[in-house]
Amino acid sequence: MKTLKNLIALAAIATATATQVNAQTNLGEQCGCPPVSSRTTVLLSTLATSGGANDGILTASNTILDCSKTYILDKKIYIDSGKVVTIQPGTLIKGRSYSTADSSVAFTVMRYGKIFASGTETCPIVFTTEADPLDGTYGINNKGKWGGVCIAGRASNNLLLANNGPFQAGVGDGRICVADGLGTFEGFASSNKKDQFGANLTAGETFDDNDNSGILRYVSIRHAGANLQVGGEINALSLGSVGRGTQVDHVEVISCADDSYEMWGGTVNLKYCTSLFSNDDNFDFDDGWRGKGQFLFALKTSTNDTLTSADADNGFECDGDDQKSNNLPRSRPVFYNTTVIGNAKSVRTVDNTSIAGICAKEITEGEFYNSVFANFRYGFNVLKAVGTRTGGSEAWHNWAVTGGNGSQTLKVKCNTFAGTSFPFRVDFNTGAPSAGTIVSSDTAQFFTTDLNIATSSIAGMTYNWAMNSSSNSVTTQADVIPNPALSVTGCPTPPSDGFFTPANYRGAFAPTGKNWLSEFAQAKILGAVNGSQDCPTDLNSDGITNNSDFLQLLGKFNQSCQ
Repeated sequence: MKTLKNLIALAAIATATATQVNAQTNLGEQCGCPPVSSRTTVLLSTLATSGGANDGILTASNTILDCSKTYILDKKIYIDSGKVVTIQPGTLIKGRSYSTADSSVAFTVMRYGKIFASGTETCPIVFTTEADPLDGTYGINNKGKWGGVCIAGRASNNLLLANNGPFQAGVGDGRICVADGLGTFEGFASSNKKDQFGANLTAGETFDDNDNSGILRYVSIRHAGANLQVGGEINALSLGSVGRGTQVDHVEVISCADDSYEMWGGTVNLKYCTSLFSNDDNFDFDDGWRGKGQFLFALKTSTNDTLTSADADNGFECDGDDQKSNNLPRSRPVFYNTTVIGNAKSVRTVDNTSIAGICAKEITEGEFYNSVFANFRYGFNVLKAVGTRTGGSEAWHNWAVTGGNGSQTLKVKCNTFAGTSFPFRVDFNTGAPSAGTIVSSDTAQFFTTDLNIATSSIAGMTYNWAMNSSSNSVTTQADVIPNPALSVTGCPTPPSDGFFTPANYRGAFAPTGKNWLSEFAQAKILGAVNGSQDCPTDLNSDGITNNSDFLQLLGKFNQSCQ
């Protein structure tokens, strides 16, 4: 039986080992990389053809970034059509901060371009801000210091110019369309072709749902989400019409000022992906995304933290079509085994519909199975108000099967909602953060038919954790692994389709064995989440076992490992 691990830091440990515990100055050591402090600094703009004062396209047909250097993202850098960027394990890329939005930087793979960023568990690839020394002193409250990573693909979406456009910079309501099937990344100030994704159907281009934009594996994206235009933040990882041939797994996002992951259309799949300490939504999808997701984990800023805005928003924000046009295909991703922990925020802000583990709106479809959502005001919030919606239905109709095509295309089954004020809410979009009016047949479907569970607590789990986001000092860890495992009796099982992995439990983590956050995740490095290691002797992950590990061990003595 795994016990809860509440770390009350001893003064000796706080003074003697805090820096080493949080440090990653030896990034890539196990794959032969030099210490971060000894790496040569290279401006990425020197490897690019200038596109103007604020951007450039990498010159080589295959630009190789290796861990002997620290690369400074000093402009918006693009990987052009037909070109490749290869980023080797242990490589460090730092985004430069600017005071004006139009100068903010991003790393963008254009349509027909490719990125091969394949790190390893012990040698991840890190994108962070130039100000981050990687020595543990840079607080997680630092957000929006640079833009983020964008990948543009050619898979299908539901963008039609007549209903979704024309593109308007800074509008922020989803008007990203520049032609039928062609969109521009939200956050960019222009409809420049370098920022476009999808296919220009008007010009005779066609979608390719198997499109391959490359690999993102064991990649960490930190302190991103800067404004690229007034009112237009960019996400840490933006995936525009990215195809299922692209591999995205073991990616983490740390302290983003906007959404951690956003998918506009496409069919790309996500596995072993993490979002920690970010504002806005953890996973946001729109415009017909039909990918898959498994073993996804999100943790909001801690409830006690008053040093940074505890902007919670949603775990999943689910949109089918921002412009209420009923275009096809609708978003319909399939998720198994996710764990999303909020921070008990109860007051909505003007830019969000709810504060929910799952917020379903804009005629979205989709499937959520065998997952855990904790510490949100709302568990599953589903929009019923129709308004000006073409077709006379909303997300609720897709869930309740009272409209649309007559079959349930939004499924939320076998999930556990813990510590939520309103586990289930039908949202009539009246503007008031009320519980909503729910008829008995709705609750019967949600709890009895669909086997969702509402509970005040989960055995073995601690989600009211405590951290100082300025000093990165954790006083109470989050325990994210239910023990004993939450039952999936009578629940759907992940299909054997080459992507999903069999898992007979609810949530992102198995109750026994090695946690998949081990070694790679910043959650382990900061000590915010327990159970992310099997008690190795190198407790602070600096590559050696010495007295620093011993001092850290003293603080955990008499506590059990999973």
